[in-house]
Amino acid sequence: MTQTEVRLIRHHERDALLVLYRQLIEQDPFLEDSEELRLHWEAIMRDDTLNIIVVEQDGLLVASCVVHILKNLTRGARPYALIENVVTHNRYRRRGLGRMALDEAKRMAEESGCYKIMLLTSRADDSVHRFYQAAGYRSDVKTGYVMKL
Repeated sequence: MTQTEVRLIRHHERDALLVLYRQLIEQDPFLEDSEELRLHWEAIMRDDTLNIIVVEQDGLLVASCVVHILKNLTRGARPYALIENVVTHNRYRRRGLGRMALDEAKRMAEESGCYKIMLLTSRADDSVHRFYQAAGYRSDVKTGYVMKL
């Protein structure tokens, strides 16, 4: 029987997450273990506005997304959420696992009193857009702009 758990990442799972991220952006350079990377990971783990959601199935991290809860002074000073780094392991796609991660991000945003969730994708694949639309995200509400640095 398959065991599936949706939860926040655990401190010791950094390397497993980095392996999963290889399927998100294949051309990204692999991050070698270093003191700088360890300090960066420690800062991420301490940041209570940054939440790395993972879906674990039978001991393997198979899906993930990051949800940032951002403080705000509009909309009655209600925060908003930003979702990034949505990924599902290519051997586990089309099983609802990525949706489980997004649903947990939504739950966290609602629990934090957020008035909206924003999500951008650079993927042109129609199936990716259908995935986000099926999860309740709309592409006709705002126009997104990105400046690469």
